[in-house]
Amino acid sequence: MTEFEKVTETTINALSDLASAIVKEHYDPILGAEQNDYMIEKFQSPQAIRDQLGHGYHYYFVLQNGVRAGFFGYYPRDGKTYLSKLYIHRDYRNRHLARDSIAFIADQTQKAGRNSIFLNVNRHNDNSIAAYEKMGFRKIAEEDNPIGHGYYMNDYVMEKLL
Repeated sequence: MTEFEKVTETTINALSDLASAIVKEHYDPILGAEQNDYMIEKFQSPQAIRDQLGHGYHYYFVLQNGVRAGFFGYYPRDGKTYLSKLYIHRDYRNRHLARDSIAFIADQTQKAGRNSIFLNVNRHNDNSIAAYEKMGFRKIAEEDNPIGHGYYMNDYVMEKLL
């Protein structure tokens, strides 16, 4: 059974550690270690997470049998819910944890009076693109967003209408 644990001040370091491990494994082959390390420090360091929580982010651990198997983060943006992060540890993939997470986020989105979830996904991340499409997301745009140090996030924007 999938459960969700809200991230609090006391669990920020654990989230940062889990995020770093998952993101390194998943994105080093796509982005290269140097860019990925920069992005982890910019977006998943304890201070970055703390700042995000202070600006309206909702972070949750994804639990399977009490084990923190992944995490997600989202926030309201432009009258919709922006899914900033959804990562499942490779040992727990293909167990419907991402699908259950999207269902939880969809429920929270509808309770807040919003009717869609959107996200950015790297254009070279074929497995994630396919997974999002299977969960009802569709590509609606392409973006190239500068993130500093000459790096760009080359993404599709995907949306799921609720």
